Amino acid sequence: MSAGETAAPVRVLIADDQKIVREGLVSLLSLLPGIDVVGAATDGDDAVRQALALRPDVVLMDLNMPRCNGVEATEQLRDRQPGTRVVVLTTYADDDWVFAALQAGARGFLTKDAGAEEIHRAIATVASGDAQLDPSVQRRLLDALASGQRLAVAGQPAPPVPDAPPGELTPREAEVLRHIAAGLSNTEIAAALFVTEATVKTHINHIFTKTSLRDRAQLVRYAYQHGLVRPG
Repeated sequence: MSAGETAAPVRVLIADDQKIVREGLVSLLSLLPGIDVVGAATDGDDAVRQALALRPDVVLMDLNMPRCNGVEATEQLRDRQPGTRVVVLTTYADDDWVFAALQAGARGFLTKDAGAEEIHRAIATVASGDAQLDPSVQRRLLDALASGQRLAVAGQPAPPVPDAPPGELTPREAEVLRHIAAGLSNTEIAAALFVTEATVKTHINHIFTKTSLRDRAQLVRYAYQHGLVRPG
């Protein structure tokens, strides 16, 4: 990007079956800087149709919707349009919904008591390629992983994690992975290690390649299973 240019706005599609919530989110997000609301869907099927047509950067997805819920829609988008990332915004924050949404491919998870600033931050973070979880959700995820609880998608077993690393992690990659398991963002990891975010992303890409995993939730589980971090 040359001097004087501004970053393109993040293109957002909102999916919520409740009209008052959907219209409220459209009004709210339209006022936020760097956000371009490109559509509003009434259920999961509609969200997938509009996402395939409009190609938004981020879908702000409710979970409990008729015909096709948010977990099913997220899974379809992961398979059919992986460039579109999903941030879940829902009142349903019990463990089954949380884990199913994350395993389906959601990169962010917020409850509907989140404020405008938190929603804005989550959209921007996920659009940049990172993950953003509500702190209470992150704690429960870590607790479940530490206790060996299996995560499921739509009632199916979680994807297996290799029993042994297919490739040896370097000490620095192991350190990055420990920070990921602690819930740090790429920006926070960069600050902790006194390196650039680009360097952190490079390490994370190498970790994904060596572990054959696809998202940060699986990396957290992997870190616990291989003893890189310990419960408590």
